[in-house]
Amino acid sequence: MVSAASGTVLIAAGAFWLSFTALADLARRSGISSGQAWIWPLLVDGLIVVSTVAVVALDGRRAAWYPWALLICGALVSVAANAIHAIVTADADVPALLAASVAAVPPVVLLASTHLTVVLIRSTRTDPVPEPDAPATAHPLAIAELLPLNTAGEADEQVAESSVEESARRAVSPVERVSQRVEAARLRGEGWSNKRIAQELTVHPSTVGRWFATDASEIPEDRRER
Repeated sequence: MVSAASGTVLIAAGAFWLSFTALADLARRSGISSGQAWIWPLLVDGLIVVSTVAVVALDGRRAAWYPWALLICGALVSVAANAIHAIVTADADVPALLAASVAAVPPVVLLASTHLTVVLIRSTRTDPVPEPDAPATAHPLAIAELLPLNTAGEADEQVAESSVEESARRAVSPVERVSQRVEAARLRGEGWSNKRIAQELTVHPSTVGRWFATDASEIPEDRRER
């Protein structure tokens, strides 16, 4: 990558120098003094360089049309001026079309090499986006570690409560479970909340909610309406 960028910089410098000398000589022949003639190629070819950098920097944005317009105008002026200079100064035995074609190469190469240099430099400064690693396990505690900080504690609490409930379900016999439901119904009739009943009976609040939901579904519809 470094060697490619260095090569394009050298090619751009050579193209700029050839175009610079031709445009400076054309400016002198057009009446500009020798002390100021060197400014004119800087204006023309310098516009190409600056516009190319701006086009790459504003790639994909709405404002990119302006540097594109400047780049096209600068390239057309440079190519035309180099071709005219070649026609004016070429030997009589060289066809004018051939001289103009040879002289048009430096500004075109300057345009292409400048754009390539900017693209290479920009690509080296772009850091690749790392892909997220997939979780190695689907264990509940591992999933809880991937959650945001404000919900990790709640996930741990839910995992712990589920484990306690599962252990209690395996330890309680069916007869004891029925007695727990009867006691839960009695406490509910006294106005206790599901959470308080769950704490009293050492079960999860969701279990108490399922008990009452099941009891409500077993009541006939005609009795519910009453």
